[in-house]
Amino acid sequence: MPDIEWDFPEPHVLEVAVQASDIDGLQHTNNAVYVQWCEQVAWSHSTALGLDLACYQRLDRAMAVIRGEYDYLQASREGDALAIGTWIVAWDGRLSMQRRFQIVRIADGVTLLRGLVRFACIELSSGRPRRLPQEFIDGYGPAVLDLES
Repeated sequence: MPDIEWDFPEPHVLEVAVQASDIDGLQHTNNAVYVQWCEQVAWSHSTALGLDLACYQRLDRAMAVIRGEYDYLQASREGDALAIGTWIVAWDGRLSMQRRFQIVRIADGVTLLRGLVRFACIELSSGRPRRLPQEFIDGYGPAVLDLES
């Protein structure tokens, strides 16, 4: 396996294999599947930070997607092994944060997708924006990359 050239240091990584059900009529991975993989790695990262769905429900808070930008650079095909990396690259410590994503084909190290997703903290019961609870600050805060240094 080649060394992966990640865009940022120390990504949280999820590995997947492209399944037949991921392939569309153009015989490559459907674009929506890449978005689902980004969601899966984001949840995996949140869970690793101690912020799983049960925690979100208990706190009546969630980080909800408010904008997603995806650059599809190359296609993947059935059987390809992929590494999906994510980083929290920005946040205001009050309401919002941003994640970056990179999907790499493991066999040759080629980056297939780069993404940026913006999230806002909402109250689950009302859907309204709310300040980050202390548990989110304690969990997500240490994982935010310091891109200034």
